[in-house]
Amino acid sequence: MRLPRPGCAVNRVRKPLRVLESKRLTLVAAASELVAADLAGIAAFSAELGAIVPPEWPPALFGGSVMRAVQAQLLNPAEHGWSAWYLLDAQPVPPVAIGMCQFKGRPDAAGAVEISYAILDRYRGRGYATEAVARLITWAFGHQNVQQVTAETLPHLRNSIRVLEKVGMAPAGKGSEQGVVRYAIRKDGSR
Repeated sequence: MRLPRPGCAVNRVRKPLRVLESKRLTLVAAASELVAADLAGIAAFSAELGAIVPPEWPPALFGGSVMRAVQAQLLNPAEHGWSAWYLLDAQPVPPVAIGMCQFKGRPDAAGAVEISYAILDRYRGRGYATEAVARLITWAFGHQNVQQVTAETLPHLRNSIRVLEKVGMAPAGKGSEQGVVRYAIRKDGSR
């Protein structure tokens, strides 16, 4: 799956499942061949993505075991888009892979989806996580059956909590594991 690059001839261009744009980012929905390239290594991933992939790839929390789970998740067509999203800084040419977001599956019966995110260390502190999470919340709420987006983090991860607060999430109780806190935002604005 290659994204066309301005001024570059691309021999094989396949349209990604979904591409979303924000002010500075291109968000590319995971697809099986893209995840396979990611798992194969930086060179294969860079070629498939049509972007520069920094040597410290992948971002924290998105190592091999998580990406193998994403690959398995993508075997179910109903999960497409409700899985991982690659975050590209769209300003340089070619773009640069800087992080990932992930919905942890399609909406549940109550209309809730959980999101997670990670940015490579050298790109942190620039608002990329906030921009990506905000864009994906907007995308999720564009689906009639989504009523709430949640996220979990550890209470000492102040930067992660700040991202959640900036996108309008508020504390929503204990998380799914010991010591984890949950944040949420509802489509209707209620808490």
